[in-house]
Amino acid sequence: MSERLRQRDSEAPATPVPLRRNRRFQILWIGAAAANLGLETVEVAYPLLIMSLTGSPALAGLFGFAQIGTALLVGLPAGAVVDRWDRRRILLISEAVRALTLAFIVLILMAGRANFALLIMAAIVLGAGTAFGAPARMLLIRAVVPDHQLTAALSQDEARSGAAALAGPPLGGALYLVSRTFPFVAAIAGFVISFVCALMIRVPKAASETEPVSNEPVGNEPVGNEPKSALSPLTNVFSGLRELIGDRLLRSALLLVSIFYFSITAAILMVMVTLQDQHHSAGTIGLALSGTAVGMLVGSALVPRLNRRLSPGALLLAASTLTTVAVALLALPLGPVWVFAMLTLAALGLPALKILVDIMIFRQTPDHRRGRAIAATITLIGAGSPLGSLAGGLALQFLGVTGAIVLIAGVQAVITVAGLANRHVRSARWPA
Repeated sequence: MSERLRQRDSEAPATPVPLRRNRRFQILWIGAAAANLGLETVEVAYPLLIMSLTGSPALAGLFGFAQIGTALLVGLPAGAVVDRWDRRRILLISEAVRALTLAFIVLILMAGRANFALLIMAAIVLGAGTAFGAPARMLLIRAVVPDHQLTAALSQDEARSGAAALAGPPLGGALYLVSRTFPFVAAIAGFVISFVCALMIRVPKAASETEPVSNEPVGNEPVGNEPKSALSPLTNVFSGLRELIGDRLLRSALLLVSIFYFSITAAILMVMVTLQDQHHSAGTIGLALSGTAVGMLVGSALVPRLNRRLSPGALLLAASTLTTVAVALLALPLGPVWVFAMLTLAALGLPALKILVDIMIFRQTPDHRRGRAIAATITLIGAGSPLGSLAGGLALQFLGVTGAIVLIAGVQAVITVAGLANRHVRSARWPA
């Protein structure tokens, strides 16, 4: 009898480990949080440093453009590499390269040899490191988190981004006041912590490393862990983009997230002009603009509840409608508290949209194609901010603040109405 009970106990399914006790995920998360905080901290220092060296705001903007532009250009090829190589090793290399690049900046600052050409080269290396590290980290998270904890894990990851965006800029500004090198040292520490955390975990091998070679088709062409001769390099690189565009719901979600970044980036530029015209201090303006980070932080906590209560289509349309209304209300010149409140409101739905995209990719895309799909997602979403900055500047020049905000809100409204009219979006369901 006792032997039978022991046998039954051994056959019973093990109790799932709560996410907070999932050691590998929490170690990965700590590393990601440290790296993200370092990135947000040093982002303040780049324009301040370049302005002090060159006196040119245009060159300060060019540094950011070079970093983001490189990440976008390298993103799709990086996804193909992430699908074929050890993802943990890619993350380790990415963090090491970014830490060494920042250490180089510290050294040339201490030696008095810093110049714009060297900083632009550093921006290109940092952008490339981001292009490889971001999809590798996402796939490592998926590898250590079971399906039933995926939404909670991605919500915690989004909360990390919101918290870093909230704490990083003021920390970076304070460190820069003490020494020009301190924000860079803080970012180096973040990447070193991330590197050590990645070293501490062991993850299952990716499907591309363990599955036999096959010619699995997507549409009419094979992709994934196929023989190298099966796909041209160009087709292989763009296969993740084709997969996203071919799915109606993913296509709509990516468009809405990209338009969000487009709208928010443009709107932030516009409200900065408004607040400056109202003679508010730089500190007050910074606090008002932190509403976006607060909205992301609060929105991350709402994701599990929203995912349980709303279908993907309803979630997409509700978040887009909320952003449209909030951006339009920024046209009212009611001061920094109003700006903070509207930016918070506009950003509330963003974590849910990003997690919706991630969940659909993780659950619908085979492991050996996820790197390309995630890299394509990052590329498409990342394009929204520079386009918003460009459009916002042009709209301000020709339409003024109020007209520019109304135009940007109108673009967001058109995309929302198109989603409402799309029956495939309205009837979408969560993947099993």
